[in-house]
Amino acid sequence: MSSDAHFRLPPGTSAAEHLSPSYPERAARGTAEKLRAWQAEALERYFQDEPRDYLVAATPGSGKTTFALRLATELLARRAIDRVTVVAPTDHLKHQWADAAARVGVHLDPGFRNSQGAQARHFHGIAVTYAQVALRPALHARMTGSSRTLVILDEVHHGGDALSWGDGIREAFGGATRRLSLTGTPFRSDTAPIPFVSYHPGEDGIRTSRADYGYGYGRALSDGVVRPVIFLAYAGRMRWRTRTGDEMEAGLGEGDTKDVTAQAWRTALDPQGDWIPAVLRAADIRLTEVRESVPDAGGLVIATDQHAARGYAAALRRITGADPVLVVSDEKASSRRIAEFASGTSRWMVAVRMVSEGVDIPRLGVGVYATSASTPLYFAQAVGRFVRARRRGETATIFLPSVPSLLALGAQLERERDHALDRPDATLDQLLDDDAQAAADRVEGASADAALFEFAPIESHARFDRALYQGDEFGFAAEVGTPEELDFIGIPGLLEPEQVRELLLQRQARQSRRTAGRGAQAPVPLYRTLREQRSLLNSLVAIQAKRSGMPHAHVHADLRRRAGGPPVPQASVAQLQARIDLLRRGSL
Repeated sequence: MSSDAHFRLPPGTSAAEHLSPSYPERAARGTAEKLRAWQAEALERYFQDEPRDYLVAATPGSGKTTFALRLATELLARRAIDRVTVVAPTDHLKHQWADAAARVGVHLDPGFRNSQGAQARHFHGIAVTYAQVALRPALHARMTGSSRTLVILDEVHHGGDALSWGDGIREAFGGATRRLSLTGTPFRSDTAPIPFVSYHPGEDGIRTSRADYGYGYGRALSDGVVRPVIFLAYAGRMRWRTRTGDEMEAGLGEGDTKDVTAQAWRTALDPQGDWIPAVLRAADIRLTEVRESVPDAGGLVIATDQHAARGYAAALRRITGADPVLVVSDEKASSRRIAEFASGTSRWMVAVRMVSEGVDIPRLGVGVYATSASTPLYFAQAVGRFVRARRRGETATIFLPSVPSLLALGAQLERERDHALDRPDATLDQLLDDDAQAAADRVEGASADAALFEFAPIESHARFDRALYQGDEFGFAAEVGTPEELDFIGIPGLLEPEQVRELLLQRQARQSRRTAGRGAQAPVPLYRTLREQRSLLNSLVAIQAKRSGMPHAHVHADLRRRAGGPPVPQASVAQLQARIDLLRRGSL
C-alpha cells in the first residue's frame, strides 16, 4: 500500500498542526457515540492519571482496536502526542490497523519500510510488525525520539516470542512519550518477560502481570459484547502404523502416553482419513442451519500446516461443490483473500496460522479446530476469531477433536489468566493450562520431538462425543450422520445464552430417555472414565514429584495414605478423584 493511497495535508502543515481542539468529535464520529461501556470506563481510568504505560487486557472480539484509536485521537487532539506508531504481529494486521484508523481520521502508513528512514509528513504515524522493529530498533528509536509518540503494541505478549523481538521493542520504544499495550491473552506458556508490562510479586513470591484495565470473556458475554460458544467434540477409533512397522489402534483422546495421544490425534486430522471429512460435513450442515438465520455467516477451518489445509479445502470442495478460500501464508495475496472473505458471503475459508490471532472477520459463526496446537494462548486466540458479536442472539459453534487438553481449555474459556514469572519448571496451574500428559512427559524427560516420529495413518472413524457450553458438559454421544447428531447441531443461529442452555438441557434429557429405552448407558462426563482418571493422576503425580524432589512411587504412596484405597490399577473412579483433588489443592 503506497503513501498516495491516503490523504495529503496542505504543504508545510504537520499532522499535529492539522488537528483542532474539536478533533475528537470529528475524528471519532461513528465511534465516540458507539463506545461500549468497558471502552468508556477504560478511557476514563486512563485520563485520571495519564500514565506513560497502560496495559489493557480485553477478550478477543471485544473492541480493543476501537478503544486504542479513540485514545489516540484524544491524545492527538490534546497535543499530548504528535505521532502514532502501531506494532502488530503480522503484515495483515498492520494493514487492518491502518484501515480502521483511517475510518476515524488517523492516517497510518502500513507500507512503511525500514529503508525509508523516516515517516512521510502526510501521515500521523506508521504501522509496522514486531519483526520489522527487531531488524532496525535504532532506527525506530530515533523516529520515536524525534517527536512525542504514542506507541500501540498490539498483542503485546508477542514481545516475548523471541529475544530479538523483546530487545528490539525495548530499544526502539524505551523513549516513547506514551505506550499503550493491548492483549486478548495476557499470558504465555513460558516465563519470558513481556516488555513494558508490570509484574508484581504475590504471597508465593511469584511475579505476575497486572493489567491496568481488564475485560474478560465472562463479563463480555454477560454484556452481550461477544457471542457464546458451543464446542462440539468428536471422538472415534484411530489406527496407524509406526515407523517400526507396528500397527497401533486407540480411541481419540484415550491414549495412555503422550506419543499415542499425539499420533491418534494426527491420524484423526489426516486429510485422507474418514474422521476429518465426517467432521467437515457436520460443520457444513451446521453452517447451513446458521445461515437460515444469519445469511452471510461463514465458516473457518484452522489447519496445522499447508499440506493439511489444501487437503481440507479439497474435502470441502467435494462436500459443498464450491471452492473455499485458502490462506496458507502471510503474504499480500493472503491478506487480500482474507479481506474479500470478510466482506463477502462465501461459505468457507481454510487457513493455517494467519487467522488465529487478531484478524477481524465478524461474520464467522462456525469453526473447525483441525490443528494439533493445544497451548492456552493459541486456543484462546483461535476461538477469539468466532466470538465477535454483531447482534444479540448469535451463537458460535466450534468443532474440535475430543482430546482432554482441548476439552479442558474449552471448559475454562471464561477463566481470566495472567502471565507469571519466576515459576518452577512446571506447576499445577501450568498443568491445568497445558496438555496434562505432555506436561508429565516433559517432566520425566521425554523427547519434545516424540510426537513428530514418522508414522502412517491407516484409518479413522468419527463419532459425535459431547458438547461443551459455558463450562458445562452435555452428553449427546451419537454416530455421525444419525438423527441424534443432526437433531443437536440443528440449534438455530439466533438464541439468547440462557435459551441455548435450556435447549441443550432439553435435548440431553430427550436423548438420555432414548438411549435408556434402548438399554444403552448415558455418555460419561469429562475425566470420569478410569483411563482418563489414571492418566490425569499420573500427570499430576509427575508434576508433584518434580516440585518436591520425591520419587513418583513415594508420591503415590503418600496419596494412598491420605485418601485411602488400593494402588492405582485397582482404584475406583471415586478413589482416583480423591487423590486428584488432593494434588489440585496442593495438600501434599
